[in-house]
Amino acid sequence: MLEFKSVKIKKSDDLNFILGQAHFIKTVEDIYEVLVTKVPGIKFGMSFCEASGKCLIRSEGTDEELKRLAIENAKAIGAGHSFIIFLKDCYPINVLNAIKNIEEVCSIYCASANPTEVIIAETEQGRGIMGVIDGFSPRGEEKEKDVVWRKDLLRKIGYKL
Repeated sequence: MLEFKSVKIKKSDDLNFILGQAHFIKTVEDIYEVLVTKVPGIKFGMSFCEASGKCLIRSEGTDEELKRLAIENAKAIGAGHSFIIFLKDCYPINVLNAIKNIEEVCSIYCASANPTEVIIAETEQGRGIMGVIDGFSPRGEEKEKDVVWRKDLLRKIGYKL
């Protein structure tokens, strides 16, 4: 038996999230340490789906609401060794490379604030993430006014001089 499913990430429009895969129970503590040292005062919640032993959803965070949201989404995805992190008042660009450098992190599927669907394959053994649909399909090509808007946005949010 092999079945494909789509799981929508549940979140408010103002939240960013990171979805990835790791391979060891200490992922929860290592991601926590990276986030709080990379961005002092960061607000986040994360969950990790343990894939052996008790197969529990492990969670940590600095914000209880975001932690509950991470648990809810981890339950819906249900893929072994997957993790999801919700960020408030912070962008993935601030922490993504540090997370990628954690020894047990295998891959990152998505880092986004967009509406996202996670494509899941399910067998009798369990579930795995096949990929994601991040946002929407392109609606056209960038024009000169769009270039100006993009550059202005990056300066407005402090990523360019």
